[in-house]
Amino acid sequence: MNYKLSFSDNVLIGEITLAGSKSISNRVLIIQALCEKKFEIVALANANDTSLLAHLLQSKEEVLDAGPAGTTFRFMTAYLSLFGGKRVLTGSERMKQRPIKVLVDALRHLGASISYLENEGFPPLQITSGSISGNKKIAIPANTSSQYISALLLVAPLLPGGLALELTGKIVSKPYIEMTLGLLQYFGISHQWENQMIVIPEQAYEAKPFVVEADWSAASYYYSLAALSDRADIYLNGLFENSLQGDSALIEIFQHFGVETEFTANGIRLIKEKTILPDAFYYDFILCPDLAQTLAVVCAGLGIKGYFSGLETLRIKETDRIQALENEISKGGCHISLFSSDSLTGKEVFEVSGKFEALITPVFKTYEDHRMAMAFAPLALLLPIEIEEPNVVIKSYPDFWKDFQQLGLEINS
Repeated sequence: MNYKLSFSDNVLIGEITLAGSKSISNRVLIIQALCEKKFEIVALANANDTSLLAHLLQSKEEVLDAGPAGTTFRFMTAYLSLFGGKRVLTGSERMKQRPIKVLVDALRHLGASISYLENEGFPPLQITSGSISGNKKIAIPANTSSQYISALLLVAPLLPGGLALELTGKIVSKPYIEMTLGLLQYFGISHQWENQMIVIPEQAYEAKPFVVEADWSAASYYYSLAALSDRADIYLNGLFENSLQGDSALIEIFQHFGVETEFTANGIRLIKEKTILPDAFYYDFILCPDLAQTLAVVCAGLGIKGYFSGLETLRIKETDRIQALENEISKGGCHISLFSSDSLTGKEVFEVSGKFEALITPVFKTYEDHRMAMAFAPLALLLPIEIEEPNVVIKSYPDFWKDFQQLGLEINS
């Protein structure tokens, strides 16, 4: 069932209370499972991925299915190498196409017993706990998914002798590594990070009550709405001024589009008045790749040329997000294409060009990717649109459509 979307007004006024961050929630759930004493988690994310992780951590079943949840699969791979006996960890068909070899190789170096059940380097896995050890130095490519690195860091304190983790090459998604280390520190785990080496001694987690901050990634879709609007005054509750989330870069990014951010007692306030827009927007998304889809749509909607770099990890997400973006924005005469590539550094810059216009209602595919649905939804402020498989948003933001309706979104199915 598709959703046909439009907005009743181009002026947006309202207040939304955002759910807890999926990224923080998933890390804290693993820490809770690794902690000898249990502790309370307040405002845990209601994302499907988080509910699934909580279920798998409690499950006694021999076969554990992580579905399409990448973070859940990777965190569980490291967790099951320590605990759980002999288990099979599988996922959706898309998950079976997403590489896991970097993490498996690192865990095997620590002594973990992991075997591939279908294709080498990809899920599903058979994992037998009990043989993993620590007091070792291992290396992992720093330009790979930060979820591999975070999975290792989360279990590191429980390894005999701890862990020395060397990050080789250029570090991508550094804020997600910093988020993990910040949470470890909150729960009593000390570490050293010098140059490319992270050292975590063997130690025990300390049980402490924890309040999950709201999701800055979710906030990006309201920034997008504000940027595309004639005028906006939107309160978003649950966000912290001193955030662990790299996506809080939204504050600086959206100043380019005339959206100002004020912190309030409960979160933030987004303010957009009439503004002079730039001819072009340049940004390196290496620290916040999950924002790239949102900004591509904003540039297309406003007719601003965008030059994006730091998109190295987007091809191995829920879908090939670069190709998916090109497929969908081309429906309004826009394009995302390779603008330049440095053969020495491997750095690629992509250009977003054109102003989105359509004579007939565009129908956007979502590719089983929650961020495709949510990134394109704000275009309904400019023209009627249609979204296929709208329920894909349950992966990270189950209340997305309901919350957008509070700001005037009209949905017909």
